[in-house]
Amino acid sequence: MKLPIVRLQAGRHKRAASGHPWIYSNEIVMDSAAKTLEPGAIVAFRAHDNQFIGVGSFNHRTLIAGRIFAREPLAAIDKEWLFGRLKNALNLREKLLDEPFYRLVHAEADNLPGLIIDRFGRHLSIQLNTAGMEKLWPQIEEALTELLQPVSLILHNDSAARKIEGLDSYIKVLRGGVEGPVEVHQNGLTYFADLIGGQKTGWYFDQRDNHALVARHAKGKQVIDLYCHSGGFGLLAAKMGAKSVIGVDSSQPALELAKRAAAGAQLSAKGEWRRADVFEELERLIKTDTHFEVVIADPPPFVKSRKDLASGARGYRKLARLAAQVTKPEGLLFIASCSHNMSLESFTEEVAHGLSEARRAGKILHTVFAAPDHPVHPHLPESAYLKGLLLQV
Repeated sequence: MKLPIVRLQAGRHKRAASGHPWIYSNEIVMDSAAKTLEPGAIVAFRAHDNQFIGVGSFNHRTLIAGRIFAREPLAAIDKEWLFGRLKNALNLREKLLDEPFYRLVHAEADNLPGLIIDRFGRHLSIQLNTAGMEKLWPQIEEALTELLQPVSLILHNDSAARKIEGLDSYIKVLRGGVEGPVEVHQNGLTYFADLIGGQKTGWYFDQRDNHALVARHAKGKQVIDLYCHSGGFGLLAAKMGAKSVIGVDSSQPALELAKRAAAGAQLSAKGEWRRADVFEELERLIKTDTHFEVVIADPPPFVKSRKDLASGARGYRKLARLAAQVTKPEGLLFIASCSHNMSLESFTEEVAHGLSEARRAGKILHTVFAAPDHPVHPHLPESAYLKGLLLQV
């Protein structure tokens, strides 16, 4: 099928031609023909001299106007093509992990820009974050059905990215029924995830390996898990022999899921799950001179956009300062950021300042990132959103 052509401005094609998956609106000839294309239309991108760049989706209303799907001139972005990309993503995850609980598709890194799929056994939680993926959803659904025969498909289309793309925000169960939380098997534990009312797609698979890293150091220790969500860090620490675990989160539903998982693993006696604002709880613990041998701080993004950089940086610095003050001498502090606008260098600098303000010194033992089922596109370093530091304080 002949595709509409979207041309790049003279001399503005080199970045996209070299492998970058995005084309910005100021690189494109935004003529009347381009502006009449429906947002999310599949087009052929060509340089000013007619050099073929790639096939992808186009939305003239957004800063990232073009997203390249394929570099082959004859690529047809249809169900068969989507099935091939999904099969490649599945093959990689099955090599990486033994159980079907993982990020199945990680957008650009899996050559499916704007598509996120988390797999919970035969339940799939999906985000369509671009107009292009929204238009392709019928074919994606067919391909997923053929590939995995899912019991449930949940569209978790409530991300901020959809608003930028001009898309509605909603959560919808398209197939089957999800009656209550679903099991998540990870690191030898059974957790529970709320695929309807939970944050993001219901679970954070990106911290899987970091859960295990911290838990290895928890045996016999007193642990506090700040922003514990449904118990990812804290419960595994308890399983690995922690003396006691306190989980702190502002979401009571998330804490209830942690309690349920603790009961199922016969770990209830080791855990206490507190609903509280983390900063307020840390201030209270400091006033009562309460300390822990392992402190975990895995907050939600403090920097949601570039305009939040200054205030977000102050938030990470404050968190590091307060968390260090409740860490026993020679204890361990794990602190993370999932803000893609906050670089590792800047994050590390803010943590260092926080330690200094707490009058504590620290040694970085490990610098960590997302688990490998969250691969990074080599031309998109900003997609390496998760970074964490394990320090001795």
